[in-house]
Amino acid sequence: MSTSISKIQRLDATQKDFDARLDALLSRETDTGADVQHIVADILEDVKKRGDAALCEYTARFDGWECNPENIEISHARMAAAWEAVSPEDRDALELASARIRAYHEHQRQENWEYTDDAGLTLGQRITPLDSVGLYVPGGKAAYPSSVLMNAIPAHVAGVSEIIMVVPTPEGELNELVLAAAFLCGVQRAFAVGGAQAVAALAYGTQSIPAVDKIVGPGNKFVAAAKRQVFGTCGIDMIAGPSEIVVVADGGHPEWLAADFLSQAEHDEAAQSIFISTDAALIDAVAAAVEKHLEVLPRAAIARSSVENHGALILVPDLATAANVVNHIAPEHLELALEDPDVLLPHIRHAGAIFAGHFVPEALGDYVAGPNHVLPTNRTARFSSALGVYDFTKRSSLIRATHKAVETVGPAAAHLAHREGLQAHALSVELRLKEAERD
Repeated sequence: MSTSISKIQRLDATQKDFDARLDALLSRETDTGADVQHIVADILEDVKKRGDAALCEYTARFDGWECNPENIEISHARMAAAWEAVSPEDRDALELASARIRAYHEHQRQENWEYTDDAGLTLGQRITPLDSVGLYVPGGKAAYPSSVLMNAIPAHVAGVSEIIMVVPTPEGELNELVLAAAFLCGVQRAFAVGGAQAVAALAYGTQSIPAVDKIVGPGNKFVAAAKRQVFGTCGIDMIAGPSEIVVVADGGHPEWLAADFLSQAEHDEAAQSIFISTDAALIDAVAAAVEKHLEVLPRAAIARSSVENHGALILVPDLATAANVVNHIAPEHLELALEDPDVLLPHIRHAGAIFAGHFVPEALGDYVAGPNHVLPTNRTARFSSALGVYDFTKRSSLIRATHKAVETVGPAAAHLAHREGLQAHALSVELRLKEAERD
């Protein structure tokens, strides 16, 4: 008989200390302490200075295999061979997921536009794709071919010219399913490196790996710290922390709800799972079902550590309170396992992805629903969004003006420039005003 899950925290939203206890729960250390920052800073600087030599030294130290400029790259032929080697069931699943992810992200395309205003200025916006992106694909505790699809496909839809993948290969072992996914979704180049050293290579470039315009994809705390530090040299999508899920339920199958609760806990000991309900009996039933699942799940040790150290079962007096709690948490994944989720949906302001109803477990979103599974964590859903096509494009403003437009708005521009003490700014407008007067 496995150890009881009695350590899981229970909170009651009606208690006076609820807010303090909830904040304490959410304040878990997720990635970038000072020690991690210093280690990462040294790695970044070393790879920046010494390129492939440093990259391969860190790969040998952390991943346990000897790389060199000749074997660091995974050829396109090797990716094609992986596609042929995986099972027909694997190919069918990847093709289904790929098609659905592409169809969803096609809807995110943005268009160029222009309009002419009463002053005679024509104003607009132009959308252009990034030239190159680097995809970081996790490869430590588990391999994630789905992450390849979720990162590469929106980049393709956006029109990115060069897509480069890096993936850690512990002991030099390549994951066939990851390579098959890379082949399917059109990754042009791939490299068998990971960690902060791979982020450095993508940001600064080495003799083998070209520098990219933006780095996307989740990783461990060293990858997160590295992305934070290279931002500005190149773009990044977000600082991704351990995975999270909040399940709000007013009924349903306890076994289903418990499995949903554990779906993120099995990722990582630092992941966070929170269950919220108005029904105390349902909370008890879900807790019992969690324990039952943990007796048989292969990754039970990881999941148990996660829920005992970071999980919670929260009793709320009503769904309005549930919405307030959710908005405070701002979770990566939110399941509204309710008979009528649309009652609560308008009150949800902060969540990375929302799964509405009893028949949409978060796992559908991870693989085949279509929306992206690269999502904001650690309460950053308050101000950021899921990865999408818009992360692989840039917006340029466009301005056209006639003599009439300069006459209409130019004097105000010149006045403001003078008030700011920028006389050349003002002169550039005033010369055109004089030209307009002569015409």
